[in-house]
Amino acid sequence: MTARSSAAQPDFSAGCAFMDGAFMPIAECKISVLDWGMIRSDCTYDVAHVWKGRFFRLDKHLDRFLRGVEKLRMQLPFDRAKLEDVLSECVRRTGLDDVYVSMTCTRGRPPAGVRDPRQAKNTFYCFAIPFVWLATLPQQEAGLHLHVSSIPRIAPESVDPTVKNYHWLDMEMSLFEAYENDANFVVLTDGAGNITEGPGYNIFTYNNGRWATPDRGVLEGISRQTVLDLCRELNVSAQAGQLTETALRNAEEILLTSTAGGVMPVTKLDGKPVGNGTPGPATTRLRQLYWQKHGDPGWSSPVKAA
Repeated sequence: MTARSSAAQPDFSAGCAFMDGAFMPIAECKISVLDWGMIRSDCTYDVAHVWKGRFFRLDKHLDRFLRGVEKLRMQLPFDRAKLEDVLSECVRRTGLDDVYVSMTCTRGRPPAGVRDPRQAKNTFYCFAIPFVWLATLPQQEAGLHLHVSSIPRIAPESVDPTVKNYHWLDMEMSLFEAYENDANFVVLTDGAGNITEGPGYNIFTYNNGRWATPDRGVLEGISRQTVLDLCRELNVSAQAGQLTETALRNAEEILLTSTAGGVMPVTKLDGKPVGNGTPGPATTRLRQLYWQKHGDPGWSSPVKAA
């Protein structure tokens, strides 16, 4: 008989992570409780997705992530090309076609007793897990119920929302308020009557043939930009600017955009129907085109081969 190794191969079916130069099953990826990313929310991250084996607009996600790292005065352990290789390897190891892909850089830890963030050794980790939906497909087909929170969004002068971050306590508490009002999604104002964003998604309104989305106090989402690009392709008016709560409440159609869900129709706002209470035709058109673009080489790219 030939002797064979009995060592089991790692199981990446639940997800694959990369940290400290090594790939590992998602459950084995750990970060120190003393990391400033944990105790101070001192970090930036980004989330891309793979659909049917293709990354959707990965270049734009990498652009935004690297800008965030630079703005927070952090450094990655390798260059952009290596980052893309690592993300692709995480996806490949899962064996999945539809994948949620996250990358994070934290401040890490400075030497013991030191409070100077310049002396911290930054931490990088990333992972790929089965695709995550903010709203299930049946929920999207029926339309979402949105609530306008009484809690204002953190001011952009305090925390730059264009750097994707985990300063979500205002949004998390707003979610409790939404659920208590029989809504499953929430959007926050700036405290002065203008709409900003929700936890993990941007918002658009449609009125008189025009789409509008807030341009201040929000993350400049990749899915948000995709809708603006699709509108340009369709020759439909779409503009980023001030969006008042009054305009939101008078909208003919409302949609939310997120990497974890795409283009999601809102059919109820604070208990009242939006339009006729079903996903509107302008939203439906954008939603269909959004998913069609996932197979377009101009908008997506295959996961890199080993």
